[in-house]
Amino acid sequence: MGTAQSREDRITDSESDEGYEEEEEEEEEQYNDALSDHQNTQSSSSTSTSSGTQKSLDDIDAKLKSLKLKYNSQQSSHNLKNPVKLYLHIGGNTPKAKWVISEKLTSYSFTKENGDNDKNCWVLEVGTKVRVRVSTEMQLKMFGDQKRVDFVDKAVWALKFLSDEEYRNFVTQFQNCLFENVYGMEASEENKVKVYGKEFIGWMKPEVADDSMWEDADDLSSGSIPVKGNRELMEEFEEAANGGVQSLALGALDNSFLVNDLGVQVYRNFNRGIHGKGICVKFDAGGSRIGGSPSSSTPKKALLMRAERNMMLMSPENEGKPNATGLKQVDIETGKIVTEWKFEKDGADITMRDITNDTKGSQLDPSESTFLGLDDNRLCQWDMRDRKGVVQNIATSDSPVLHWSQGHQFSRGTNFQCFASTGDGSIVVGSLDGKIRLYSKTSMRQAKTAFPGLGSPITHVDVTYDGKWVLGTTDTYLVLICTLFTDKDGKTKTGFSGRMGNKIPAPRLLKLTPLDSHLAGNNNKFHGGHFSWVTENGKQERHLVATAGKFSVIWDFQQVKNSAHECYRNQQGLKSCYCYKIVLKDESIVESRFMHDNFAVSNSPEAPLVVATPMKVSSISLSGRR
Repeated sequence: MGTAQSREDRITDSESDEGYEEEEEEEEEQYNDALSDHQNTQSSSSTSTSSGTQKSLDDIDAKLKSLKLKYNSQQSSHNLKNPVKLYLHIGGNTPKAKWVISEKLTSYSFTKENGDNDKNCWVLEVGTKVRVRVSTEMQLKMFGDQKRVDFVDKAVWALKFLSDEEYRNFVTQFQNCLFENVYGMEASEENKVKVYGKEFIGWMKPEVADDSMWEDADDLSSGSIPVKGNRELMEEFEEAANGGVQSLALGALDNSFLVNDLGVQVYRNFNRGIHGKGICVKFDAGGSRIGGSPSSSTPKKALLMRAERNMMLMSPENEGKPNATGLKQVDIETGKIVTEWKFEKDGADITMRDITNDTKGSQLDPSESTFLGLDDNRLCQWDMRDRKGVVQNIATSDSPVLHWSQGHQFSRGTNFQCFASTGDGSIVVGSLDGKIRLYSKTSMRQAKTAFPGLGSPITHVDVTYDGKWVLGTTDTYLVLICTLFTDKDGKTKTGFSGRMGNKIPAPRLLKLTPLDSHLAGNNNKFHGGHFSWVTENGKQERHLVATAGKFSVIWDFQQVKNSAHECYRNQQGLKSCYCYKIVLKDESIVESRFMHDNFAVSNSPEAPLVVATPMKVSSISLSGRR
């Protein structure tokens, strides 16, 4: 396990120039030697006109021209349009890591070419070394104080500009090209209003956004103990997970669970993490596998209910798609399937792509009989009781049907992807187009607030217990949204309870540095962004965690909210935070989740972090031991 954050040293020309200057001196020596040979040969040719001498003269002339062209091209490069220095990062995260000059002086340009589906897209070209489609996958990071940007294109590159004006021109051009590539329209003020809406002026012009809500939302004395940069993350437990881990279901009481190819592995909860009990609920039960027919895939979703004595397991109907036609209810104590439920509405079979608890803490309720469901164009609540409120008799029904107790089937086009619930039962939904919608606990028909997308699909969403903060996950960044606003009567509310008006705070982005994004591995897309876990009013989540390839990435929540944080200096556009801790594993991580706040010990800033890979499960303590 590693807990390091990648080195991102300032680029010092004196260090990176060393190799280049040696090469330059060698070329100059070769040029002078060739020139001397040329002069000597000319001298001798005045007394000899043999074919051998003429051939030697021609060879030296060719060599001299080649060297002179190369040498002179370097000397005259100050005439270039859009001049930049291009650097390449070598050595990864080793002690020998450093920046080296790739091209001491070259030029860049933004050009259009045919992309996917024959649509024109903007491409960044730098000299002869870089040609990359302008997108968030570049993970471009700005260093305004250094007049520098870093980005990823098969390797990690940096551009240094000769003046502040040239740096700012590049950033503006990049952001305009990115907007056009994402939305298919020019980055004009009119088009930005079309995309974001007038209420979200702060999203398209962050410099005029009202950040006061970020400052007022939380008292700095809320008890948050940040993970300081000089403190270590300590691995408490690591054990084999018997392979094929698909999902992690953490409990707030005695046990937690891992779903893998064999079944459901049971773990005991401790203050230092989770520890295997050696118990496995096997999938084979009466000739069928938990979560579907004998031919169905391993369950991808596990949901704890009824004081964590029951588990709902859902398997995709078809490989490659998350949608399921039903689920199976498992009694944790006996290890048996007690019910196989079908999803049905108005007598017709339907599918669900995700399920979750009614509220953040409802899995602790022993009488819980309802849960929430989400499909591409449906948001609903399912009830395991019949319409008269009586638990259905399983013995008289081969396939009992869940009762659609409330919800709405939307017209096509919502493309819901993921959802989560607050402590009071309000719901946040993320969509394929990047939009994030907030629904009150009283109505699933119309969103109280709909935040515009930033161009990337929302693949996972979470919300704090009090509903003040929403965390959306995309492939290349996390987006943190403050839902607070002041209504016309001067009362502070969340966007779940009313329309937010036109003073909506701009979101903040949580990103990996280009170097860390490159080091995270081939499968380096973000997934599963979560807040730490509290289920009690008055307690505040302290950290955020997400997974990217072999990295589990941890941000200090209070630090991200602090508008004066050093990460936000000298940035253009939405504020992006790059201050985090990394837990490094030797294979891609399936899921990273904080245990319930119940398991945070007195000297720890947080409950332990559980990290699951396909083959192992680890518990990481944030106790801050030095």
